[in-house]
Amino acid sequence: MDWWTDITDWIRSDDGWALLTGAVFPFLAIVVAGVIGALIGRGATRRLVAQRDRESRAAAVASLITAGRSAATWHSLTPAAKEHSESLASAADIQVRLLPVSGAALAADWAAHQLQSMRTNSVNFSFQADQTLDEYRDRLVGWLRKPGRAKKLFGDDLDAWKYDAGPNALSAEQQRWAEEQLVAETGAAPEHVPLLEPTPRD
Repeated sequence: MDWWTDITDWIRSDDGWALLTGAVFPFLAIVVAGVIGALIGRGATRRLVAQRDRESRAAAVASLITAGRSAATWHSLTPAAKEHSESLASAADIQVRLLPVSGAALAADWAAHQLQSMRTNSVNFSFQADQTLDEYRDRLVGWLRKPGRAKKLFGDDLDAWKYDAGPNALSAEQQRWAEEQLVAETGAAPEHVPLLEPTPRD
C-alpha cells in the first residue's frame, strides 16, 4: 500500500495538483467532449440521411400519383398534354426504380401497368376512373409506408396480369366511341395509345 500512499501524497502536493488541474483534467475533458460530439454528430447525420431518404421516396411516389391523375383523364387530354404526361410518368418510373428501397422495381412495374390501364379505360369517365385512381394512390402510399410489403401489394397483380390475354372488348369499343366523339367535336384525330404488352418475369 506504500505506492498508493505515495500517489495520494503526490496528488495532494502542489506539483501534483498543478499537473492534474493544468494538464490531465483538461485533456480528459477534451476527450470526453470529443466522444460526445462524435456521437451527437453521428446521430444527426443518420437522422438527416433518413429524412432525405424519406423525402426522395415521397417525391417519387407523388410523381407517380400525379401521372395517375393525368392517366385517369387521358381521353380528354390534348396531344401536347399527353406527351408531357408521358414524360413525367417516365421520369417518375426511373426515379422509383433507382430508390434503394425493397420492392422498388415491383412498384414501378405495377404502376406502369396501372397507368396504361387507366389511359386505355379513361373513357369510362369519372366514377370508375376515380375509383381506380384511389386504389392506385392507396397502394403506392401503402408501399411508401411499408416497403417490405411490396410483394403482397404488387406481386400478385403482376403475376395475374402476366397471363392476361389482352384488352377488354368493351373497353376497346368504348375507346373507339370516345375517339369518334373527339374527332366530331374537334376535327382532330386523337393519338392512339398502344396497349401494354405483358412482360415475362423471372
